Amino acid sequence: MASQISKGTLRMASRWRRQRLCILTAADRPTLVGLRSISGSGARLETDQPPALGSRVELRHPEAGVITGFVTGHTEDGIQLGFPGDERAVAFALGAIVSDMTRAD
Repeated sequence: MASQISKGTLRMASRWRRQRLCILTAADRPTLVGLRSISGSGARLETDQPPALGSRVELRHPEAGVITGFVTGHTEDGIQLGFPGDERAVAFALGAIVSDMTRAD
């Protein structure tokens, strides 16, 4: 029973995050991306136009604002970004998470 609760809890915790559309700007080229996960140290974005590794980028969230980061990895469906992990990055991540948790569909 405990494992069923754990699995259910993990599943629910991973599903609360809906994909939020954001704008990623790299080399002065804005691209629509899907925000899949975020923290104060980085984000995972879904995109079919990944910037090169190491690229400096700007991520614009409709409610959390704008943050600068670097492309730290490529995934099957997008990219990983790295943020500085400072107070501003944590505030940006929390703003994005809260807005997604409270928005009505």
